Amino acid sequence: MATPDDDQPPLSPPLPKHLQELEMTQECRDLISTLPTQRGWVHETIHQYQGFWFETLFMQGVVAFQKHFQADHDTDILLATNPKAGTTWLKAISFALVNRLRYPDTQRHPLLTVNPHILVPTLEIDLYNKREVPDLTTNSFTSRRLFSTHLPYSMLPISAKNSTNCKIVYLCRNPKDTLVSFWHFCNRLRPMSTSTGALSLEDAFDMFCRGSSGFGPYWDHVLGYWKESIEKPEKVLFLKYEEMKEQPIANMRRLADFLGWPFSPEEEAKGVVNDISKLCSFNNMRNLEVNKSGKGSLGQENNIYFRRGQVGDWMNYLTAEMIKKLDRITEEKFHGTGLRF
Repeated sequence: MATPDDDQPPLSPPLPKHLQELEMTQECRDLISTLPTQRGWVHETIHQYQGFWFETLFMQGVVAFQKHFQADHDTDILLATNPKAGTTWLKAISFALVNRLRYPDTQRHPLLTVNPHILVPTLEIDLYNKREVPDLTTNSFTSRRLFSTHLPYSMLPISAKNSTNCKIVYLCRNPKDTLVSFWHFCNRLRPMSTSTGALSLEDAFDMFCRGSSGFGPYWDHVLGYWKESIEKPEKVLFLKYEEMKEQPIANMRRLADFLGWPFSPEEEAKGVVNDISKLCSFNNMRNLEVNKSGKGSLGQENNIYFRRGQVGDWMNYLTAEMIKKLDRITEEKFHGTGLRF
């Protein structure tokens, strides 16, 4: 005999956290209601706050991070990037560098079993988005406070900018590769249904050029850190993704020197720099089981962070007209700054 439940459709699996409606404070909801909005890359809308664009999902974390973070530790390190500018790679390298005495054996290293985004959490996404005042002392993997952020320099908490001991490392990437990588990444995160579907490259290109991309405009984001690195080279280190790909060893030494943990002659003789480079290489990280099948804090699959990692992949996607327009915008935005790609 049939039961009333027989005619009910099967239950759909729960949406991953990055697609669920976010629980947020009324204060944050009130703020969002006053902000300019545009079409989003993953969700329906993004919001312009203090001159930059953010997904609704991250707004509470952004506000709480600005309001409550205190860079009151002498050894704080902030890794800053535009989304899809080599964030995962920078996290892996930095974690391995500052913890190399704690984990001297790269064959038994946390990076082999734990995704870099867990080892180095992103403040406004992984921590302040979950609790308005999170406990920042509970990371058992590292003896040094090491965090990541996608916020532009102008929006960093005052304590992070004013602290003489809080080091900031910024990694930038060619805007064309950043755009293409971000487009692929967002389409992996979008709910692939008949109502939303994939975001077209044409639409992504248009939004990117207008500056309405996550944590963008891209050019304002890059220039904020570039100018600070020129004025305060002891506090802000500016790295280029393309140069790190071309000379990973030299740039790891540069990063270690900046952080105050240079490689000793003994470490150089033992090949520690090369070991870390191999451990954190794109192919090695991509083929680890945790990065092939694991999931992140928002329910996203870890493998979305390891697509290709190549320099110049934009040539496979952008039209000649798109390339010309992006190059023109970049030349205009960076004119007179001394920044070149």
